[in-house]
Amino acid sequence: KSSFIITSACLLNFPIDELHGCDPLAQTQRSKLQHRRARINQQINKEMRMRAGAENLFRATTNNKVKETVALELSFVNSNLQLLKEELEELNSNMEVYQTDRYTILTLCTCEGITMFLPSQDFICEHYGEDSFLYDKEIKDLMELRQAMRTPSRNQAGLELLMEYYNQLYYLDQRFFSVQRNLGVHFHWYDSLTGVPSCQRALAFEKGSVLFNIGALYTQIGARQDRSATAGIDRAIDAFQRAAGAFNYLKDNFSNAPSLDMSSPSLCMLVRLMLAQVQECVFERITLTTQDTHFTSQLQLAQEAARVSDVYLLVQQSMTQPLMKDYVPFSWASMVQVKSEHFRALSHYYAAAALCDHMGKWEEGEEEAEKAFLQFYASVPAGPPLSQVLQDPEKRRKLGKAHLRRAVIRHEEALRVHSLCKILRKMDILQDVLSLTHKRSLDKYSELDREDDFDETAEAPEIQSHTHQKTDIIPPDFSTVQVTDIFQRLGPLSVFCARARWGPMRVICLQRREGGLGLTLRGDSPVLVAGVVPGGCAEAGLREGDYIVAVDGKDCKWAKHGEVVHMLKSCSDRGVEISVVTLHSHDTQVRMCIKRAIMLSLCSDKENTRHHLLGGAKGQSSASLLNWNRKKKREGSGLTKRLGSAFSLSFGSIRDTEAMY
Repeated sequence: KSSFIITSACLLNFPIDELHGCDPLAQTQRSKLQHRRARINQQINKEMRMRAGAENLFRATTNNKVKETVALELSFVNSNLQLLKEELEELNSNMEVYQTDRYTILTLCTCEGITMFLPSQDFICEHYGEDSFLYDKEIKDLMELRQAMRTPSRNQAGLELLMEYYNQLYYLDQRFFSVQRNLGVHFHWYDSLTGVPSCQRALAFEKGSVLFNIGALYTQIGARQDRSATAGIDRAIDAFQRAAGAFNYLKDNFSNAPSLDMSSPSLCMLVRLMLAQVQECVFERITLTTQDTHFTSQLQLAQEAARVSDVYLLVQQSMTQPLMKDYVPFSWASMVQVKSEHFRALSHYYAAAALCDHMGKWEEGEEEAEKAFLQFYASVPAGPPLSQVLQDPEKRRKLGKAHLRRAVIRHEEALRVHSLCKILRKMDILQDVLSLTHKRSLDKYSELDREDDFDETAEAPEIQSHTHQKTDIIPPDFSTVQVTDIFQRLGPLSVFCARARWGPMRVICLQRREGGLGLTLRGDSPVLVAGVVPGGCAEAGLREGDYIVAVDGKDCKWAKHGEVVHMLKSCSDRGVEISVVTLHSHDTQVRMCIKRAIMLSLCSDKENTRHHLLGGAKGQSSASLLNWNRKKKREGSGLTKRLGSAFSLSFGSIRDTEAMY
């Protein structure tokens, strides 16, 4: 048995580096095809503009000679447009490049390379006040990760590569993309079906496109499984359900997509298509594990096949919506219709097999089989009661013959739709499967047909679709790939992010006096100046709320409370230089967390709050502002979970929706 799976991904067999994808400089068949599609789309747009201009001239002029000339030009333009559209349709459904012996597959979204060196360097210099050249390695690492992400391998390593980049985009958003200022980086992506290019400055467009490719790659992995064994079918089911989850997550969390492949109607169609393929795999597993020809087993197969037909009918309805009708390739729509007809025919065939392969006297004690048959049809059929049909072999034969007649009609319709699509006609295996099942139904119909059977064939009732395995939508789990913020040297995200505003870095030189340095510290990474002793040496330059970023030129943004205390205590008689920044504004949630952390600490432990770095002072504060912040973040929004130097991210509650414009 062979069946075809429509997927929304394509990756060709090239040498793969598990960490860095294919050779990013090699031009693959996929990229060549994408450029051809983009060029044809540009030519179509040019012809459309020419036609619009010619039509305007035709309506505006009163000169008959000019009208004749314009009409002639319009005929040429329309002819060129038709040829270009036919060529694009053939490329969009290219089966020679995007097909194995068993699968029909489509390309991933592809993107152009971008450069972030200059924009990132400018932002680091202007916003963070640091030497941008010190972060050339981090920028280079990010660009290499994005370059590798463009050509992921068709396996778990490729998925992890895409998820790693997606997780890094969370940090990138926090570090460089503020509401007040745009970084000026343009993200170029091509539509996965038409190859039409789109360009946006919003990072959400980049994130949405990567998420789309995660779903597309899951479909490719599912289509590559060996479904001749139950283990391969189970892996395919899992992959298709995860693909549906990725597309559904993209639909629910992103809006204003500039390309049609990420529009809500398209994503709804893809989710339905993935679930239909899951249902098809469930049917394949049941046919593989059902070896007996018992009456109830045949009924179960018939209902499972009817269920597959129903879900493909829903996909077909999605593809015929106004926005999708001219967007989905004709070969896709044809394939879905063929599958809907094919599985409906199979459901009637198995119903006939259940009725006609047990032509002997109905034995007593078959209550379970009788109960299953009474619930087999969507509505009570006309004629004798179903219990009488089971008891009478002749009535069973006639009902089975009616089911076979409908099976043959559906098979013929599937063959007719298949013959109308030039792309599908190239699929030899699909042709063989449709012809074989059609011949099987015809042969069985001939066995039941008798020369003296002059009764008109009854109309077979509609079979109630039913499945023994519910299809699930499995949302993407980004926490499976833990990443470390590439730009973590800029400092903790709680303070050093694009949405924070602070004054210029100040360097204060403090000279230890008899009473010590005269300041109170609180928190970790970075350490906060919680108070300044009146009359102390720190009063001249430090203010409450300052963050210590360096001591004697040594960076301490990530330093713990005790480390900073030790550094300050170890200062020589010449004094110590403390580099600080003052936070002016931040996200509302972070400001409230900082304020509440200080207030709670002050209320809970007054003595520790008044900890002074006096000469010979002992002990240190037990409170940690940043750790408290992280704890509250985990409890409140679930954005980050600290795991050593790596973070496990849950992106479901970052924003209600991310706009791609």
